Amino acid sequence: MSQQSDADCLVWEVQLYEPFSHVWICQGYGRATTDADPAELGRAVLAGHLARGPARRGETFRAVVRTGDGGRLTVSADEVPARGWTADRAVRQALPAYLRDALT
Repeated sequence: MSQQSDADCLVWEVQLYEPFSHVWICQGYGRATTDADPAELGRAVLAGHLARGPARRGETFRAVVRTGDGGRLTVSADEVPARGWTADRAVRQALPAYLRDALT
């Protein structure tokens, strides 16, 4: 069994843009210790979140993924794959059940 480092820990957050105050508001968050690609995890998290409750007119969502080594990446809704896309096994295992179920 291999020991995973802090660099393998990914923290993700789904955010909704509030246009009146010009801030991003947290709508969901989580963390996973995985060797999955952070960009793929961000796309899967956002796709699952939007599948559970699609954005209403005028709403803007994004997913922010932070890596254990201090990296950060942002995935916007237009980067979410089209219907029929399947996340790879490592990404699916890193998702909480409610997001995993929303992607099926």
